[in-house]
Amino acid sequence: MHIEIWSVGKENEAFIADGLAHYFKKIKPYNSIELVILQTPKKAATTDIEKTKLQEEELILKRLQPQHHLVLLDERGKMLSSPQWAQQFQQMMNQGVKTMVLLIGGAYGVTDKVKQEAKQVWSLSSLVFPHQMVRLMLAEQVYRAFSILNNSPYHHS
Repeated sequence: MHIEIWSVGKENEAFIADGLAHYFKKIKPYNSIELVILQTPKKAATTDIEKTKLQEEELILKRLQPQHHLVLLDERGKMLSSPQWAQQFQQMMNQGVKTMVLLIGGAYGVTDKVKQEAKQVWSLSSLVFPHQMVRLMLAEQVYRAFSILNNSPYHHS
């Protein structure tokens, strides 16, 4: 199963890029993973929240393919422990999911249409974090899940 982290927003700061490279390197022996940054065109920038969400919806839905298993990250989503993340990954692999997409929506969330496309909605925390930080935390949790599945000593229960 290939994993794609989709994030609406801007490119990473150097320290985030370094952290992502660190975790992606650790994940590579277990699984393929990549980061996809969905940027709205600069000329499309607006202060209208609904218009912004619709622009982001277009970017997301244009990229979404039938073989994608979309998991939306939202602070109101289902809270899972790290072992539960690992179980979810294992279930998806067992079900033959080709590509799991972990979506970090825009600053104002996502539209109902995007929510309807999601197969699951998970939460990393009830706290709100900057999108770039979420990318890094998400990469760490993916690594942790595969460490659990492969009995690596990284995760201590």
